[in-house]
Amino acid sequence: MSIVIAKPKIALIIGSTRTGRFADVPAQWMLKQARTRADMDVELLDLRDFNLPFFDEIASNGFVPSQTPEAVHWQQTLARFDGFIFVVAEYNHSLTGALKNALDQAYTEWNRKPFTAIGYGGVGAARAIEHLRLIGIEMHMVSTHAAVHIGGSDFFTIFPAAGNQPIETIEQNLLPSAKAALDELVWWAKATMAARSEAA
Repeated sequence: MSIVIAKPKIALIIGSTRTGRFADVPAQWMLKQARTRADMDVELLDLRDFNLPFFDEIASNGFVPSQTPEAVHWQQTLARFDGFIFVVAEYNHSLTGALKNALDQAYTEWNRKPFTAIGYGGVGAARAIEHLRLIGIEMHMVSTHAAVHIGGSDFFTIFPAAGNQPIETIEQNLLPSAKAALDELVWWAKATMAARSEAA
């Protein structure tokens, strides 16, 4: 018996909450790329809107239900999605504290779902995205091979304190990796959706 798989629902998560963040530029660009596709439905989730406290539960919700209302709301939100795109800033060779805390505030809702990332900074957030992949493995997630890295001269071309050019200035450099990342995300989303459906 064949399993009919619905169009994957994807959340694009902005992983920085800093007042002067640059994250909105790559987030809106990646959202635009995802919304041009007919093989996924994508929704923007901004961590600023969830007001998550620092993790202070007895344990992960994989073992004990969370008590904090904000954490429960976050978990319920994540449960609606089949995959994720993270917008990743690199702070001191790793991802932001806000994103790490958001990852820690859920567990089962991340399980057996794929993710990709768009990162930015001097080295395109390469080190932060590698840390994200390690965390994702612990969450039983599937990382795409491809990711979008806005780094080097491309980053300094569009960063406000340097070139301050619109992201469209470097778009042609980003489109191939964005397509590859989204292609892989959809493939893995459909595969894991089918597997989860069969297991259920």
